[in-house]
Amino acid sequence: MTLFLFKTIIAGMVISFCSWLSGKRPDLAGFLLALPVASLIALAFSYSEHKDIQATIAFAKSIFVAVPVSFFFFVPFLLAGKLHLSFWQSYSAGLGMLVIGFFIHKTILTLI
Repeated sequence: MTLFLFKTIIAGMVISFCSWLSGKRPDLAGFLLALPVASLIALAFSYSEHKDIQATIAFAKSIFVAVPVSFFFFVPFLLAGKLHLSFWQSYSAGLGMLVIGFFIHKTILTLI
């Protein structure tokens, strides 16, 4: 339980810091969040907890495929001006794009 709380606090601090920073330096906050910071933390935590290199490698492969697929979330935001979408319309459409992205992710993982 202590390890779970520690991991939750660390992850929450990273997200909270980037959220706070976005009000002052959105360019820097976006860059930091785009770094694989969460992946670095999660991979280290996963291996430390389970000591299973094969599971960690599978986890890393999944992240590798998921990162570019997760960009689908941002497509509605890129088109928001042309399509006159509100924030919530863009956000909802982005979540829908992630559902499509999940199936693409799943398909690619079966191929590698």
